[in-house]
Amino acid sequence: MSLIKFILRLCILAFFGAVWLLAGVYLYLSPNLPDVETLRDVQLQTPMRVYTRNGDLIGQFGEQKRSPLRFDDIPKPFIEALLAAEDDNFFNHRGIDFMGLLRAVSELVLTGEKGSGGSTLTMQVARNYFLTLDRTFIRKFNEILLAIEIERALDKREIFELYFNRVFLGHRAYGFEAAAQVYYGKSVNELTLAQHAMLAGVPKAPSRNNPLSGPQAAKERRDWILGRMHLLGYISREAMETAQAAPVSAQHHGARISFAAHYAAEMARQQMLDLYGNDAYTRGLNVYTTIDSHLQQTARRSVINGLIDYDNRHGYRGPERKLGVAQDETSMQRWRDALARTAVIAGLQPAVVTSIDPADNSATLLLGDDSTGELLFTNGVSSARPYRTENYVGPAPRSITDVLEVGDMIRVQPNDAGQWRLAQVPAAQGALISLDPSDGAIISIVGGMGFELSKFNRVTQSKRQPGSNFKPFVYAAALEAGFTAASIINDAPIVMADSSLEDIWRPENDSGEFYGPTRLRWALTKSRNLVSIRLLQQLGVRNLISYIDKLGFDTAGLSPDLSLALGTLSMSPLQVATGYAILANGGYKVEPYLVTRVEDMKGNILFTADPFTVCRDCDQPGAAPDGSAELSMEEILAGTQPATTKPAPRVMEERVNYILNSMLRDAITRGTGRKALVLERRDIAGKTGTTNGPMDAWFSGYNSDIVTTTWVGFDNYTPLGRKEFGGTAALPIWINYMREALATSPESMPPLPTGIVNVRIDPDSGLLAAPGQSNAIFEYFRQEYVPKRSPSGSGALPGGAGTDDLIEDIF
Repeated sequence: MSLIKFILRLCILAFFGAVWLLAGVYLYLSPNLPDVETLRDVQLQTPMRVYTRNGDLIGQFGEQKRSPLRFDDIPKPFIEALLAAEDDNFFNHRGIDFMGLLRAVSELVLTGEKGSGGSTLTMQVARNYFLTLDRTFIRKFNEILLAIEIERALDKREIFELYFNRVFLGHRAYGFEAAAQVYYGKSVNELTLAQHAMLAGVPKAPSRNNPLSGPQAAKERRDWILGRMHLLGYISREAMETAQAAPVSAQHHGARISFAAHYAAEMARQQMLDLYGNDAYTRGLNVYTTIDSHLQQTARRSVINGLIDYDNRHGYRGPERKLGVAQDETSMQRWRDALARTAVIAGLQPAVVTSIDPADNSATLLLGDDSTGELLFTNGVSSARPYRTENYVGPAPRSITDVLEVGDMIRVQPNDAGQWRLAQVPAAQGALISLDPSDGAIISIVGGMGFELSKFNRVTQSKRQPGSNFKPFVYAAALEAGFTAASIINDAPIVMADSSLEDIWRPENDSGEFYGPTRLRWALTKSRNLVSIRLLQQLGVRNLISYIDKLGFDTAGLSPDLSLALGTLSMSPLQVATGYAILANGGYKVEPYLVTRVEDMKGNILFTADPFTVCRDCDQPGAAPDGSAELSMEEILAGTQPATTKPAPRVMEERVNYILNSMLRDAITRGTGRKALVLERRDIAGKTGTTNGPMDAWFSGYNSDIVTTTWVGFDNYTPLGRKEFGGTAALPIWINYMREALATSPESMPPLPTGIVNVRIDPDSGLLAAPGQSNAIFEYFRQEYVPKRSPSGSGALPGGAGTDDLIEDIF
């Protein structure tokens, strides 16, 4: 009896000792425990996502891939799979599951392997959000105490949601929704039972149990979880066996980008980095841009096709690499490795020629996905005339062996019939920028042939000479100064020694010919260089620089010489397009912008764009006191714009703008942009541009709804070829894009401003036509600059000045 009493006393003492020990541990640790209430406002590190105006995802930036879901959005089969794997008593315990701990220990003793974990989901939440992964008793006690506190502060649904969205699951995926995207390219709601169980098994060992790094271990863990689900009554035996028989179907998937718009996404990323610093990558920002999804894809396709067409005119440069003949499996693996390291650029896939059949005039190809294909001589090989220079190509090949050898790494693309066709990555580069002229919103932007090839954005970063693409601004300055579209300038040779220019300058027209006295309208239509130079000489270079500075061009460092008439200043395509927006919108200065608004993870608006917007009625009675334009309630409710808009300042006189637009419409109907007539629009205007070499080919054109600039050239400033001009290299890209861009834009001609008259003139002199003159034409004039009628037939001059003053020889 005394022994029993001794044992009883010993147990009581041990119990109270344990209680005192636990109390001591609690009193020691509790002051340093973090406040679990912070879990209510936890900010998960979520990547930044960039969207078009249509809601399509075009970019995701951030090291951690995460897509948080609410508990109500998590599918029940996945919840059950995760409970079976980690904590089947989760909805019953209060943070610590003693039965689960005993089960985990027994499984370890009986099988030698760890099956279900001893830590509850709540304990894992405590560990993931507050603690390190150090395997110490202190950390474990902290984990238990925190789990108890978490259970007191949050309900079960909130705790499950925290675990679901935070746990690391391999391959930079945090949370199960992100893991579903990474491994299966789908939302967790779209997965099968087998895939749910597969994901539920990853947290135990993310680097080993994920289905990419360890497919066999992952499958074993999956099948064990499916067995547990059946044991717990979550699924039937038939469902278990069916899911266990399913193969491992995981593949690595990147972000579910809707389509390629890398240059736009990168611009948005940089802007967010400027605004928010490195926090932009972890705050879960949703960045909405001005990009139009359909037109952005059209723009990229137009640039790619335009550059390929240019490249095809200049010959085949041969294989990208020569890998040699494969003698054995090691050599074949070398081919595969080379293909794996070679990026697909703009849909042009790398392939290795594995064999050639001269009799059939065909070649067998090995492609990057380890599949094989056939390349026929008639599919691009027969037209692969060898490149000699940009001006010359060699003879057409007679056989496939004239072009290809075994071991050649080439590029191919599928044709309309699904057959492989020989291709090559163009050596030339191109760019396209499209703006809404009413406020400068960037509708489409393509900064090069492919972001995979070069991340250099030629729309914003490349500074090139615009050539004749700049002439409209010279003519605008002249019209503002009192010249008219009928003013006569002598198209004659110029030889000039200028200290600001190198040596002797002998500019010429593209044709090499001279045409004598020429009206300004016709000179701009035909892009006559010598007329532009003489016009600038009479206008004054300083006056031009002052005028384009008012338009918003960067004039710092401009050399004040007459070569500016030919567009020798350096500008980016974005700067050119911004200038043309002034022509398209009636004479107002707008600034290009890309981001319309930024929201945080909860939908709170952090930033809203407030662009300068064209407002033709702001100076009219009824305008807001500050000159801003009042919006209707429907307009306010339809978007995120403020109740008033900032009116864009007028920088070009309305009548000058109207006359210049009519001249640029002539450049399309009768001038260097005639190819654009294929669009069958009367309301489009534009101008080509070609620089010496030629090294740069441009076209900028617009109507009142959209303005677009295209550019083609080499990054290393080598010539494009003597038969390449703005009208042959850049204009076709513009046409293919604008065909789609104008599809929803009704044809609309600008209204005739007050103070403009349309009178009949003599086309040779530019003066008023004589009564009954048979060859008279109509011309627009500002009413104070209507020319006089002169019986001598002299030219029409600004403000009635004499002809001799206007066309005197400059020598």
